[in-house]
Amino acid sequence: MQISRATMRQAGRKTGWAVSSLLAVVLIISLVAPIPAIGQGRGFSLEGLSGGQVQQKDLNQGAVIVVVWASWSPRGRDIVPRTDKIVDRWGGQARVIMVNFQEDRAAVESFLRGGKPKAPIYLDRDGAFSKKYSVTHLPGLLIFKDGVTAFSGKLPPNPDSLISQTLG
Repeated sequence: MQISRATMRQAGRKTGWAVSSLLAVVLIISLVAPIPAIGQGRGFSLEGLSGGQVQQKDLNQGAVIVVVWASWSPRGRDIVPRTDKIVDRWGGQARVIMVNFQEDRAAVESFLRGGKPKAPIYLDRDGAFSKKYSVTHLPGLLIFKDGVTAFSGKLPPNPDSLISQTLG
């Protein structure tokens, strides 16, 4: 059985029209449908090393300073004294927390060796929190003001001026 060229052209026009219509509908929907901003959407809940948890709603009120770290990172060896300095300097103006990146409880406890940091530690076991807030450096620093990410980047050796500028 042979199909004529005219029949093939007619079928091509019908297929082309259907594809064009579908693309038009997709374009219209994409222009009308709201697109969530980065960092919005699904919340999170991180388990605390000493109990409790931190959730999305905890970042939505006031100022929150988050230090993201991992014990295996060479730049994170002195993370506890560095974070303790942040707590001493900024603890009255902001809530300071530490978030461990993708390690289990035993690894974090071994790293701390019974020491007690001044900031509570929460476990980002699957890395979802760090991914949500685009943490690309360890140790990382996140500063939230009433739920808005005011700073996201590398934790500098002396973060006081950065924190001061960010918190205003």
